[in-house]
Amino acid sequence: GAEGPTLMSYFSKNQIQALKPKITFSTLRDLQCPVLQSQDLQGRPEESCSTEELLEWLGAVLNQVSLDNKSSSFISTYCCPEPNTVVEKAFLCTITGFIIPEKIIQLLEQLCCYFAEPKLAPWLTLTVHGFADSPVSWRESEHGFHKGGENFYNFVIFRNLDYWLQMAVGAHDDCPP
Repeated sequence: GAEGPTLMSYFSKNQIQALKPKITFSTLRDLQCPVLQSQDLQGRPEESCSTEELLEWLGAVLNQVSLDNKSSSFISTYCCPEPNTVVEKAFLCTITGFIIPEKIIQLLEQLCCYFAEPKLAPWLTLTVHGFADSPVSWRESEHGFHKGGENFYNFVIFRNLDYWLQMAVGAHDDCPP
C-alpha cells in the first residue's frame, strides 16, 4: 500500500544505513582450558570434561570471569573443570551485529580450515546468540523473555572435524528443529 513509498522516502531522507557488524579481537594468555574428547559427551573422570562443563567454562571465559577460585573474590569462585590444561595463547574474536546464516556457515568453514595448517589447538568453538529480548526464536514461536532470555547455540569443532552442537532456549520457547 501507500506505506511502502512513505517509509522508503523517510529512510533515504534521514540517511539511515545498515550497521556494519563490529569485530573485536583479543588474546587470552595462560588460559586454563578443559580437556575434551570428541566421543565423550558425558566426560570421563581424570580423562575429559563433559559438554555441560565446557559450556559453563565458555560462559565464564566470554564474560571475563576469573578462573582461579579465589575465596576473596566477591564476583566468582568458579574454577576450570578437571581435567584441564593451560594454553599459552587463546584467540578470541567477537562479532556483534545482525549476521545472516550464510555468513555463519562461512565462518564455520573458515574455522575448519584452521586445522589444515600445523596448529596445536585440539578444538575450537563458535557461539551464536540472539539478544535476550529478541522478538523471534526458532521455528514459529515468539521468543519468551520470562527469565534469562536464553537463545543461543554453540559449535565445538575438533581437529578430526567431529563436532558437538549445543543449543539453549528459554523454558517457554520452541526447541530448535
